[in-house]
Amino acid sequence: MTLPPEDRALLEAARQARRFSYAPYSRYAVSAAVRTASGRVFTGVNIENAAYPNGVCAERVAIFKAVSEGERRFETLVLVTENGGTPCGACRQVMAEFSLDMRVLIVDAQGRLHQEITVRDLLPGAFTADDLQT
Repeated sequence: MTLPPEDRALLEAARQARRFSYAPYSRYAVSAAVRTASGRVFTGVNIENAAYPNGVCAERVAIFKAVSEGERRFETLVLVTENGGTPCGACRQVMAEFSLDMRVLIVDAQGRLHQEITVRDLLPGAFTADDLQT
């Protein structure tokens, strides 16, 4: 599958960021790049910790960086793992907070696209702000 130029650029940003992954325990480097509705790109990597629950995933790092810079609308997220692994549940929920329609491209370390999917399809029945209404 041939990606459009804007997706190829996002993929390259994610692939370049992967070298900064801090994964001394799992040795499973992960990176992400998210493009906002305004066209800005934010990258993130997984950051592990000796106290395992204190680590954070690449997808959340990228989204949190964007949110901390004022972005709230997301179009596409590229996730790069060694073998095309998919986002964990916590990352799916964070993505759902901002856009159920965001495209997610799941790519392996060699740049092969494994899956193109929306957050809505990654997390059917997502818990959203609408669920907090009484």
